[in-house]
Order: sequence, then C-alpha cells, then structure tokens
Amino acid sequence: MVNEIPINEDLLQYPKVRIVGEEDETKNGIYDTENALEIARQRSLDLVQITISNEIPICRIVEYSKYLYEQKKKEKEKKAKQHIIQVKEIRFGPNTNDHDFEFKKKHAETFLKDGDKVKAYVFFKGRSIIYQQYGMDILTRFAEALSPISKIEVEPKLEGKKLFMVLAPKKS
Repeated sequence: MVNEIPINEDLLQYPKVRIVGEEDETKNGIYDTENALEIARQRSLDLVQITISNEIPICRIVEYSKYLYEQKKKEKEKKAKQHIIQVKEIRFGPNTNDHDFEFKKKHAETFLKDGDKVKAYVFFKGRSIIYQQYGMDILTRFAEALSPISKIEVEPKLEGKKLFMVLAPKKS
C-alpha cells in the first residue's frame, strides 16, 4: 500500500494539484504542484494524493504515516461491518411430524433474519427413497411457510439420497 499512494515528489509529474481538507491559512483550491509541495514542506507535512482524477489529482497536506494509519483503520472498520453470508442446513426426514416441522421452521426464520441462506433437505434412508413425494411436499410447505421473509434460490432437486432446496432472505 505504501508504494500505491503518490506523495511529495511523486506528484511533480502533474503541473497542478487540487488541495482539499485544509482549515489553516491555505485555502482549498488549485495550486501549482511545486507551490503546494513548498506549503507542505513549510509545515513539515506531506503532500498526499487522496483520489485519482482524470485531470488534476486531489491532494491533502497531512502527515503521511498518520494518513496511512487512518486508511488502515477505515479498512478494518469496513471489514468488521461486513456480514459473511453462510449457508445453514436444516434436515428433514420423509416422515417429519408437525411439531418438528414448526421447530425447524423457527430456526430457519432466525437464520434468514440474520441474513444467512438456508439449505433445507430431506434425507432418505434405505427404501424410504420411494417416498420422494413426501419429501417434495415437506419442502414446498417449508418454502410457503417462509415465503414472507425468503425467496427460493434453488428449486427442490434430488441429488443422491437428498432432496434439497436453498432459500435466501428477501432484501428489505
């Protein structure tokens, strides 16, 4: 990151620079690069490019190490606020009763409200694979029950001994 941001003499390739963010005696505005660099040197600070523009680079007169520290701090805060979407799994059997269904539905609601995706599947053991329609009924009922807060991302499909679908939260 240190080499990516042009500072001081690196900016001499541009004839003029725009200085922003100054409250001192220097006014915000467009300066010759050499004049801006001289102003920064008089204050024992650095002329740092903060944004890349097509014509005139936008710069600030700041302490370079402090500027880098603030940039790293901002990146860290952005990362902390980011929510990584996880896929939570909910397993049903072909003969899942109503109480279990409601219990698992409530868990799915909390997952979806937290912004996670839900992979609901019906696992068929042994000969229960012949009752695929029961599994399909459970998944469609599950999708309908959660339709106010979710949308179907992957339609129900059979993969091996699992009949599954994926639900994603609706965007508010």
